[in-house]
Amino acid sequence: MPDKSPSTLSIPAKAMLKLGLERDIDLALHLPLRYEDETRLTRVMDLRDGDTAQVEGIVRECRVDLRQRRQLIVKLDDHGAVLLLRFINFYASQQKAWAPGVRLRVRGEARHGFFGREMVHPTVKVVQEDTPLAASLTPVYPTTAGLPQAYLRKAVAAGLARAPLFEVLPPEVVPPGWPSLRESLRFLHHPSPEVSTFTLEDHSHPAWMRLKFEELVAQQVSQRQARMERAHLKAPALVGQPGGLHERLLAVLPFQLTTAQRRVTEEIAADIARPMPMHRLLQGDVGSGKTVVAALAAAVAIDAGWQCALMAPTEILAEQHLRKLVSWLEPLGITVAWLTGSLKSKAKREQLALVASGQAQLVVGTHAVIQDQVEFARLGLALIDEQHRFGVAQRLQLRRKLEDQALEPHLLMMSATPIPRTLAMTYLADLDVSTIDELPPGRTPIVTKVFSDNRREEVIERIREEAERGRQVYWVCPLIDETQESDEAADTRAGRETQRRPPLDLSNVTQTHEELSGALAGQGVGLLHGRLPAAEKAEVMARFSAGELKVLVATTVIEVGVDVPNASLMVIEHAERFGLSQLHQLRGRVGRGSVASVCVLLYSAPLSDQGKARLKAMAETTDGFEIARRDLDIRGPGEFMGSRQSGAALLRFADFGQDEDLVHQAGEAAQVMLERHPHAAQEHVRRWLGGKAEYLKA
Repeated sequence: MPDKSPSTLSIPAKAMLKLGLERDIDLALHLPLRYEDETRLTRVMDLRDGDTAQVEGIVRECRVDLRQRRQLIVKLDDHGAVLLLRFINFYASQQKAWAPGVRLRVRGEARHGFFGREMVHPTVKVVQEDTPLAASLTPVYPTTAGLPQAYLRKAVAAGLARAPLFEVLPPEVVPPGWPSLRESLRFLHHPSPEVSTFTLEDHSHPAWMRLKFEELVAQQVSQRQARMERAHLKAPALVGQPGGLHERLLAVLPFQLTTAQRRVTEEIAADIARPMPMHRLLQGDVGSGKTVVAALAAAVAIDAGWQCALMAPTEILAEQHLRKLVSWLEPLGITVAWLTGSLKSKAKREQLALVASGQAQLVVGTHAVIQDQVEFARLGLALIDEQHRFGVAQRLQLRRKLEDQALEPHLLMMSATPIPRTLAMTYLADLDVSTIDELPPGRTPIVTKVFSDNRREEVIERIREEAERGRQVYWVCPLIDETQESDEAADTRAGRETQRRPPLDLSNVTQTHEELSGALAGQGVGLLHGRLPAAEKAEVMARFSAGELKVLVATTVIEVGVDVPNASLMVIEHAERFGLSQLHQLRGRVGRGSVASVCVLLYSAPLSDQGKARLKAMAETTDGFEIARRDLDIRGPGEFMGSRQSGAALLRFADFGQDEDLVHQAGEAAQVMLERHPHAAQEHVRRWLGGKAEYLKA
């Protein structure tokens, strides 16, 4: 594609840039969504209702009909059988080109109209009697506004012809019997009509298998390269002292660690004792106790004379961590600094000075922790909570900030969204994974009920009963007010990762707060959302935690980290609009004490297929790993891993539900290439990932 500034490009060329179609290889890898069969003709007399077919005939009449609405009517004669073509949107030039006597080849869906067989807005070509039919199936490509299929087909064909599709993978790693990359791509762009369309649609054809394998090998090589690069870096060896902070913290904790918590604590301690950077993911279901594991790791780092930083995606979650860590560590003589975007200038300068001087051994905050003005004296351990909630660009910013030091800090990422095994083998191939697969004792199972919103009054009555028993209730809404600004939009102003905003027809949190305040007079109904000032948010949460407020009407700011054991009922309004992982996180705010807890999912009809799948999954299981597996099926890996900000899906062809065997094969092939064919490995990553390799390492 010519190197032009965007302002001088044509509309189709701009649309191609938007799709990421810049290099010839990008065009070659832009595969069809589906195919149209233009290799055969069907006689008009043989058409049946609902058939999508291609027919040919002579125009007998072409006129503009003005009776009901302006439309172009064309009568096509195929050996005496007439097919009516109807066009609601048309140009005068079409009426002229399709004059009586012209031969047309049209393709569309046949139906029985008032005047006999007809097609509405079929594709049309002017042909001669001897114009040959297509020799292969016609590709229909993913496209965008301003990019017609005809333009895209020509561009892809040209890119496919020019792309350097020589074999990069050594023959020894390619399973026998598969076509070459060039053969695979040529076939998938223009398959022969004899091929089984089923094998094309379900991606089981050998040409598809070759493509998925190539992509997975590139991804696996990139991940393993990241692990190898890290092996050459140096990090401080963090070893706790006998009778030191780690043991003192264990002694003062008001609970015993579970077996799983002890296991992962030992895994982390062994990692950070080595002089190379740890790169570990700590995953555990909602409420499994990841914060105490993080605190024990921080204790080892501080005991060894180094600082520790903990970064959380929202201020409320960061405050929850701060309260727990301060209550555990300050009595042991540890200074904790607090950094968020909402700090006043004077307070911020004071906190930055504590961090830079090394007086603050532990730093807790939001994305503000990685801003340019933050300088650590001796950062030895970085903790990122809910790592998938940060945009890829922000995670890269953290890595680059840490690279400025002579010694790299150890990195522990935490997630309450368990990662399905196949996904961990691919996206997290450069990570070590620790799993807390056990909940602390005393947690009660949560019953999940799904109700239509026409049962709202019943739900409010149940809230009244719970409040009168002394229990507490969450009511979660998607919006703040009629301006349609969600918490995520408020986050955007603060530089945090954004989510899609729900549409305007949803109930909003301020209206719901007014409604429940009236219906539950005397019970204390609080309001919490992302646009409240930090001090007001903290006051509301403190009153709810203390039991002064019986009901908390909130947006998803309470999604993670909020811990009120007395809360026994969670109501999520417009639950069909939330992601499955988010619903599971919200549900995890109850069931944190010994009281039987209920989560009510209120939905508005009609439900989409995805909405039905999410609500069904929530009703059927409380297992975070099963929820994660279904969430992956529904959303795909890019959304699941927080990679939306990369601008493109990190894997386009492989399917985690179908291709687990291929993942294993690709991993073995990647290892062989790195050991025996390092130049081929590098070339393969460059071809497939380009600049996206960095996103895989984030």
